Amino acid sequence: MKPFKLARIAAEAESLRLRGMFVRIVTRGVLALVALMFVMGTVVFVHIGAWHWIRISAEQTFLMTTAILGGADLLVAIVLGLLASRSGPSRIEREALEIRSKALQGMGSALSLTQIVVPILQLLIGMRRRPRP
Repeated sequence: MKPFKLARIAAEAESLRLRGMFVRIVTRGVLALVALMFVMGTVVFVHIGAWHWIRISAEQTFLMTTAILGGADLLVAIVLGLLASRSGPSRIEREALEIRSKALQGMGSALSLTQIVVPILQLLIGMRRRPRP
């Protein structure tokens, strides 16, 4: 394959890999944002529970309800946070990276010293042979 074609293939593979990485990063960001919302909800429920406990001080059922809802929100936030942190490269990203690596390896072997020097020498020799006007 020609070096320029290999470079184009490598660039296209890199573009595909970067698009996949962008989608993964956006997904992780959205999941982290949802997890943050649930953490904020947990803090709100804990504050409401503490306020109500201070106000009523002997009421256990409302406090237990607040603790259950706050615990459920915290559990959802932990699950979403773990999902966001475990997100790895997709199959498409891995394949694109492999294609890019192979194309760059092929380009490196295709760009031997002879293939670079011979056209330059031919160009220089051709310039010397041309009559000047």
